[in-house]
Amino acid sequence: MRFRNREQAAILLADHLAEYRGQHPLVLGVPRGAVPMARVIADALEGDLDVVLIRKLRAPGQPELAIGAVDERGTVLRGRYFNIASDEYVREEVRTQVEILRMRREQYTRAHAAVDPAGRTAILVDDGIATGSSMLSAIRFIRTRNPAKVVVAIAVAPPSSLARIETEADEVACLLTPDDFSAVGQFFEDFSEVTDDMVVAALARSRVAMARQHE
Repeated sequence: MRFRNREQAAILLADHLAEYRGQHPLVLGVPRGAVPMARVIADALEGDLDVVLIRKLRAPGQPELAIGAVDERGTVLRGRYFNIASDEYVREEVRTQVEILRMRREQYTRAHAAVDPAGRTAILVDDGIATGSSMLSAIRFIRTRNPAKVVVAIAVAPPSSLARIETEADEVACLLTPDDFSAVGQFFEDFSEVTDDMVVAALARSRVAMARQHE
């Protein structure tokens, strides 16, 4: 199976998460690719939209391979390939990715102030995971904000990585778990780049919707 695009995957995930409709969940997309998906899910579930800012740490000479992940606070999660990189390389890579997170938070907050997940069902959305490091980092970061429940919604993941996610999330919805996984994009006919402008637009639209809910 291949998805036509991220929107189709989001609609299917929203169906899996229909029990949360009317419970005002907080739907958090992992920028950038998953934010349009998170918007579709938030709309379907009558929830709020926000982002959870995580960056993968890239392997030396293999930028598509994650050796771990880092959150906005600079907290590092070590992945299964972490030890292939030197300490010096990791320090520089962490600095690079944290700076990207800082710039994204500044840019995205202009469109949409961060939403507090405390006491709410937090649904973390991604278009797919490979090693799972970024999603694990996202789960642990959100846990520090005291949500009532952490749900993970992803389009595709290899079974081994999905198993890691299932040990830390309260619930996981995953549409595809192929054994022949090599990259997330292979399972989408259209895997076009999502830009920062698209993320800002999605968040700005969500801000308007939230304002109307509280009128």
